[in-house]
Amino acid sequence: MSAHGLKRLSEDIKREISVSVRNVISDKIVSVSRCELTGDLSCCKVFVSGYGGGDKTKEAVEDLKNSAGFFKRQINSRIRMRKIPELIFLPDDSLDYYDKINGIINELHDDTEDEHDDYRSG
Repeated sequence: MSAHGLKRLSEDIKREISVSVRNVISDKIVSVSRCELTGDLSCCKVFVSGYGGGDKTKEAVEDLKNSAGFFKRQINSRIRMRKIPELIFLPDDSLDYYDKINGIINELHDDTEDEHDDYRSG
């Protein structure tokens, strides 16, 4: 399958899972950030982020893993494929990483302002 077709199919799977997540998890705010489909269409990594990060995301991933059969049926009913890929749900920690990098940048910015204040007053 071409790279373009693979990307398009990954986005279709992402869309269908995103719509169906509300039926499985109602007590957590969860979003599907991306899907990565293998070239042979046998596996699809589904990256999930949860509001609140860390533990909330891990709990949501466990709930979704337990409902993988439901998602496969939803995909099968809406997307024409010979074989539905195995769904592997993984936590997406990119928001946590963003917060960490943002904190480091803010610390550096604060330190730089302190040095400029010392220079001005001295």
